[in-house]
Amino acid sequence: MEPPENDAVAVASAEKIILRWDSTASEDARDRMIFDGDRYEIDKYLQAVDEIQRSMESASISDDSAKANSAIQIAMARLEDEFRNILIAQTSPLEADTLTDPSSCSFHSTASIGSSDSHLSLPPPPPHTEEDDFTETSSSTYASDTPRRKEFHHQESGSSTSYRSTNSIREIDLIPPEAICDLRSIAERMIAAGYLRECVQVYGSGRKSAVDANFRSLGIEKLSIGEIQRLEWESLETKIRRWIRAAKVCVRILFASEKRLCEQIFEGLGTASDDACFMETIKGPAVQLFNFAEAISISRRSPEKLFKILDLHDALSDLLPDIEVVFESKSSESIRVQAVEILSRLAEAARGILSEFENAVLREPSKVPVPGGTIHPLTRYVMNYISLISDYKQTLIELIVSKPSTGSRYSGDPNTPDMDLTEFEGKTPLALHLIWIIVILQFNLDAKSKHYKDASLSHLFMMNNVHYIVQKIKGSPELREMIGDDYLKRLTGKFRLAATNYQRSTWVRVLYCLRDEGLHVSGSFSSGVSKSALRERFKTFNAMFEEVHRTQATWLVPDVQLREELRISISEKLIPAYRSFLGRFRSHIESGRHPENYIKYSVEDLENAVLDFFEGYPVSQHLRRRSQ
Repeated sequence: MEPPENDAVAVASAEKIILRWDSTASEDARDRMIFDGDRYEIDKYLQAVDEIQRSMESASISDDSAKANSAIQIAMARLEDEFRNILIAQTSPLEADTLTDPSSCSFHSTASIGSSDSHLSLPPPPPHTEEDDFTETSSSTYASDTPRRKEFHHQESGSSTSYRSTNSIREIDLIPPEAICDLRSIAERMIAAGYLRECVQVYGSGRKSAVDANFRSLGIEKLSIGEIQRLEWESLETKIRRWIRAAKVCVRILFASEKRLCEQIFEGLGTASDDACFMETIKGPAVQLFNFAEAISISRRSPEKLFKILDLHDALSDLLPDIEVVFESKSSESIRVQAVEILSRLAEAARGILSEFENAVLREPSKVPVPGGTIHPLTRYVMNYISLISDYKQTLIELIVSKPSTGSRYSGDPNTPDMDLTEFEGKTPLALHLIWIIVILQFNLDAKSKHYKDASLSHLFMMNNVHYIVQKIKGSPELREMIGDDYLKRLTGKFRLAATNYQRSTWVRVLYCLRDEGLHVSGSFSSGVSKSALRERFKTFNAMFEEVHRTQATWLVPDVQLREELRISISEKLIPAYRSFLGRFRSHIESGRHPENYIKYSVEDLENAVLDFFEGYPVSQHLRRRSQ
């Protein structure tokens, strides 16, 4: 049966249009693009392609199939060129303000947790500046982009489809709507003609360059896992901060927008064609992005890495719902799985670091006493460290699920402290770990205190350090809540006991000089006072007090209030005793020769001398004396 004459005419006309735009046969066709022209010319060409495809589906004109096949191949080559040209022409780098995370997010600042002059075996803390804080906050918090729940609709031939989303995803238009319409028109015809693979490839190559350009603008470097692990930690910290900001933008804006673009062009046109194009475009960048986090998760553990690892964990955990939406298809399952596995390894790394930190605190080996009995660098490091841990309370309560491995009180190991966990019923494993760290810190400090030759200085050292521990706990509401007031009272009692022990070891001997015993002759008070014994007693007191004053003025109590309280306590014991002794025996000395050699100081002189104590500075050899 012969085809109707008008069908044959239509097919011939269509073939003529297609051949006219054959770039292999026409110089004019090579120099011009159909979709750069007017709408009439575009529609005419698309109608010609449709006519040829219809003719190929009709068995009645099978005799002309070879001719039609030739025409369709020419048309597909042309449409591929047109598709590529539209992608390139309509793609431009995104504006900087477009690449901002739509969610309001904040970062924990990594504060300094030690001092640069520390002789610790613990690694030094990361450097921290106010500029770092400003950069992190200003770059990662976007008040103008209020998160809101939204549904994304894609119009397909009068119907609409939607997929679930999260609050944070913000899709942007990567290509103008009219260009999307043209790309879809081309894709529809290429896929119908069996050119899905070619269409996907040209789409992927066209969009990859745009994704790479946006990647570079976010500061994401192409580094292998090995290269990342070889970086210095200070450099890596900066890259982690940058990665967190970039990952949120990539997942929530760039990848989500690329996914939407693929759906606008390809959805419904073939078996998962939109997903194939999406993965063709972003698989490389996505793998590169998550490889960074993976490298961190499997890198060597050390205490200073904990907080950036927690930042990374929190950021990835926050991103996971968005990752599951953007990479929801079967073909992108590997990316979803990788993200979940990285999150698990980051959690394990955090747990391992905490355990290693506890061991490092216990074994910190420095034996050189800190001058003046002041706060040990280990104490500052550890307490600043656990204060920062408390800032990550919510995350760590979820991650730290097992209790610390404490020493047994029956083990008999002198190198391990004991802690009865039954005393802390109801506390979270994280809180128990923090208390355990304080226990082992005190245990180490107690060992360090024994390196002082002067017992008084040893007690002063413990007083200073335990007092510092108490003040750091009081200064952090989160830390105080976890430690609990009961244990805080126990610590307060410890530093007060150390203060009492200091006073006893120093001042009992001095005050012993101001006793009456041994000054009276014939064993009777009324029998008189031995002037020689009294003179010797004043000389001994003067020498002892001068030595204490000379020595303990160089000792340091850095907390102003504690220093004042200790001075007051000393004065309350020393001044009344000296005033009474002087009142009872002054006349016996002044009636003899050279009384100034024995009564060298007034009560006021001693009161002033006490003000020199614990300042950390040497004083003149002799006490300041009142005007004679």
